[in-house]
Parts: sequence; structure tokens; C-alpha cells
Amino acid sequence: MSTITISVPTFREYHAARRRHMRTLIAGYWQCVRSRYELSNLNDTDLRDVGLTRGEAEFESSKPFWQK
Repeated sequence: MSTITISVPTFREYHAARRRHMRTLIAGYWQCVRSRYELSNLNDTDLRDVGLTRGEAEFESSKPFWQK
């Protein structure tokens, strides 16, 4: 008969993992904020280069940061 060993994280390991997850989540939100800000500041020529209309860019840049 074999035994199964289950590793349970310590209190410190658990909270360290949660902090890493929160930092990653917040970094992703800031990336959305920055990219939407940059998108809102593109001129019509640059928008045409990326294949967007002014209306599409305004719609995308007006979304809240938590929406993908």
C-alpha cells in the first residue's frame, strides 16, 4: 500500500502567493489604463494604421479599466 503526501502551504506562503496575485492583477489593470489612454491620444492617421475608426477608439478608451 502506498501513501499519499499532501503539501499544505504555510500561512506565510499562502499570503505571499495572494500578494503576488494581487500585484499581477493590479499591473494588468494599469496596463489597460495606459493602453486606453494612448489609444485616445492617437491621431486619425495612426488609427487608420491600426485599423480603427475614431468612434471605435473612443468607445474602447471610454471603457472602465476592469473591462477587457
